[in-house]
Amino acid sequence: MLSTDYTPGTPRWIDLGSPDVKATDAFYTSLLGWEKEDAGPEAGGYGFYRSGGKRIGGVGPVMDPSATPAWTIYFGTDDAEAAVRAVEQAGGKVRVPASDVMGFGRMAQFTDPQGGEFAVWQPQLTKGFDIAGVPVSLSWTELHTADAEAARGFYTSVFGWSLTDNDMGEFTYTVASMGSDESSFGGLMGHFPGETVTMWLPYFEVADCDATVAKVAELGGAVLMGPASLEGVGRMASVRDPHGSLFSVIASAPQAR
Repeated sequence: MLSTDYTPGTPRWIDLGSPDVKATDAFYTSLLGWEKEDAGPEAGGYGFYRSGGKRIGGVGPVMDPSATPAWTIYFGTDDAEAAVRAVEQAGGKVRVPASDVMGFGRMAQFTDPQGGEFAVWQPQLTKGFDIAGVPVSLSWTELHTADAEAARGFYTSVFGWSLTDNDMGEFTYTVASMGSDESSFGGLMGHFPGETVTMWLPYFEVADCDATVAKVAELGGAVLMGPASLEGVGRMASVRDPHGSLFSVIASAPQAR
């Protein structure tokens, strides 16, 4: 389960690129009860989502009109330039080179060899999100990839993850951690039938999965899969916001929290 211990290699931040930030704010604040904080005129329209005053992640306008609106997961690093070199050496591409973000930290954005987009965050003033693994915060991350075996090699090379395979019957689900079950934070898996895009999918913890999914549809989003329950894990669903950004919601089983 995700935590805020900020261990390098684990998720540290998340943000969303939107073609209509005001409409996006309306959707997520209504769906998850988040509050919105503007980062100021120098931030180019970027702002923060909070819950009870605690930062969840960020949102800003899509800079490239041709880009698909999407959530981006930032993994922690102590050295953004070293992460750039590691990604390049492992066969990934640098979309945004390492750069300062208004004194909050340094970031860089990448594409893995199968097309999955992700980023890194090197903290300065801001370590990352304030809460994780509790209701309406990020609780899990999941890579759906065209080549799970190649993804294993790439991400272990870049971040030093420990990977554990779990036989799910029809497919193998690989859990990523920094060396122990207690430090697990995400999973890797091959595409489901019909999937074509390699992507990182965020999971947000909710108190009631079914009620949240019903509200997604009411607010103009779409339900792609579920709700469905997995013993020992929880009840979950994959959804899409009104602009097409994909995410999942989960009401974790008590023993999984």
